[in-house]
Amino acid sequence: MNFQTTEHQKHTPWNKGKLVGQKLPLKLKEIWAIRVRLQLTHCIRDLALFNLAIDSKLRSCDLLKLRVRDISHGSTVLRRAMVMQQKTHQPVQFEITEQTRDSISKLIKQAELKFDDYLFKSRLKTSPHISTRQYARIVENWVKDIGLDPSEYGTHSMRRTKATLIYRRTHNLRAVQLLLGHTKLESTVRYLGIEVDDALEISELTDC
Repeated sequence: MNFQTTEHQKHTPWNKGKLVGQKLPLKLKEIWAIRVRLQLTHCIRDLALFNLAIDSKLRSCDLLKLRVRDISHGSTVLRRAMVMQQKTHQPVQFEITEQTRDSISKLIKQAELKFDDYLFKSRLKTSPHISTRQYARIVENWVKDIGLDPSEYGTHSMRRTKATLIYRRTHNLRAVQLLLGHTKLESTVRYLGIEVDDALEISELTDC
């Protein structure tokens, strides 16, 4: 009996006391708040990581395993890149905007990265690149620094941000599906949470 009590006490649920659910995407003003803060503090690696996370819309596992060769040709950072997704084993393409290309170029130069090097090397000797846990802590610091509640945001916020902005501007679900690398449109609908959001938006515009 005592043994069972001890085991129960030791196995505390992982989500106890935590807000569980889909993480919020960043708004445009929040993107710029983080970006400007990173520019002002000269965090070259973090700025490149943030910009590429927003542009690529990749899952953490795919983003952190990017190598220099995946996004550049010689010394030139590509405008578009393609990677094979670890989860779906399907290729996905993404754009690399000018400001992201600029921040990546500065990172490659500062860190003296070679063609086969990981873009986001870990400062720990036990890992060749930033781990998903490290990345989660970095994202947590980003959102805390601009006054957001870190329990409402996470690494998936980075993946959802640009996809959500694109959908809000175009309402083109198929385009967002392709950009996120989803095999089913239903997955994109669930991921964006657009059914609920759109229903509320319509309701707000309807006077009774």
